[in-house]
Amino acid sequence: MWFAVGMTSLPMFPLGSVLFPYMPLQLRVFEERYLVMLSRVLQSEPAEFGVVLIERGQEVGGGEHRFRYGTVARITQVGADGSVVALLAQGDRRVEVVEWLTEDPHPLAEVREVADLEWDDSLLPLRTEAEQTVRRALARASEFVDQQWAADVELSHDPVAAIWQLAAIAPVGALDQITLLQSSTAEALLTAVIDLTVLASASLGDEWPGE
Repeated sequence: MWFAVGMTSLPMFPLGSVLFPYMPLQLRVFEERYLVMLSRVLQSEPAEFGVVLIERGQEVGGGEHRFRYGTVARITQVGADGSVVALLAQGDRRVEVVEWLTEDPHPLAEVREVADLEWDDSLLPLRTEAEQTVRRALARASEFVDQQWAADVELSHDPVAAIWQLAAIAPVGALDQITLLQSSTAEALLTAVIDLTVLASASLGDEWPGE
């Protein structure tokens, strides 16, 4: 179940990847409509926009189909290199798209904000299992393909941030990441991280210990 905590219109940036809360996002923006979006967004404090995964199509030129669930990206750093703007942002809160609005000229949507997960220390054993599962999978996957995240990557000391980071670094596909992003509880997120990571590891031809 999703718990709405507010509704607002938000500039949107559909991408071919999933942004999770508490995770960094680096973008090089060159398309005119998104440069317009950035010029508007940067006039506000905090400067932020929504990120959703593209279901079908391309992020450049429009015409894509987009998933309903995404994450607000809060801009932390901006730089220019000729006609290209480089920005660094941080995943903040989750949102659900209620309605896509008329583009002006960039994508714009009416969104519902979703409350963050609540942590309970009784979940520590499950969190430990999830972390061990993800780190083991990252180590094994690195033997087959280059991985964005190392098996020994450091996680936040904040428990909610850490479990979102585990979801983000788990070596699973974008559709599985959307499943993780929609988790309604910390327990559901950790359980899904374990299950989907095990399945992803098996698809590499590995024999998972204990199965």
